[in-house]
Amino acid sequence: MSNLKLHILAIAAHPDDIELGCAGTLIKHVLAGQAVGIVDLTEGELGTRGSVALRYEEAARAAEVMGIAVRENARMADGFFSNDEAHQRRLITYIRKYRPEIVIANALSDRHPDHGRAGRLIADACFLAGLSKIAATLDGEPQQAWRPRRVLHMIQDRFMEPTFIVDITETFPRKMESIRAYTSQFHNPESAEPVTYIATGQFLNDVIARNALMGKRIGAAYGEGFVCESITGISSLDALLLPALP
Repeated sequence: MSNLKLHILAIAAHPDDIELGCAGTLIKHVLAGQAVGIVDLTEGELGTRGSVALRYEEAARAAEVMGIAVRENARMADGFFSNDEAHQRRLITYIRKYRPEIVIANALSDRHPDHGRAGRLIADACFLAGLSKIAATLDGEPQQAWRPRRVLHMIQDRFMEPTFIVDITETFPRKMESIRAYTSQFHNPESAEPVTYIATGQFLNDVIARNALMGKRIGAAYGEGFVCESITGISSLDALLLPALP
């Protein structure tokens, strides 16, 4: 049984979802000395370009760029996993294994139907993982109940009004490096594979523009927005007095 406790566990439907949606934030926490991990729900086997084997290689390279402590794949069916008991129970074992304080999940609604379905599955599994009467085992050993303190949802293809925005100016170059680790997925003028929605020459420019837009709203060069369904409580208004951005 793993004894590694994570501060943040990012869970998403496909390899590359995390890199596109929240890599800058994850890298920021890694640089602060906190343990960060990733669970990809599927192997991205329905992706038009590349292969499952190549996707694993790309995901490993991206994790190395980000400094991720651990990356696992739950091997759910790309395009066909469900938010049902079987999938919730499978995800509960990962949540209890790594005991994260924060979980970052897919958007609750997005262009790709897997994203919204995964967002709801992850949020539901995080709640259920805290119920002690739900039994789960790992390597033959019973797991203790664990509920993350916060579940945050990335903003992915469709724009959503963020609950808050993280300044990722310093980590933005490494975020883009982690995205470009997926050499089979994004624009490559030398590739003979079909051009897809994310493999056009414009797609990564749009990612940069979105992060620049988020950054502009908080007076930074680049930012990543998140949506939180629960209201965050603060001890006093002084908690809002963050250091001024340059």
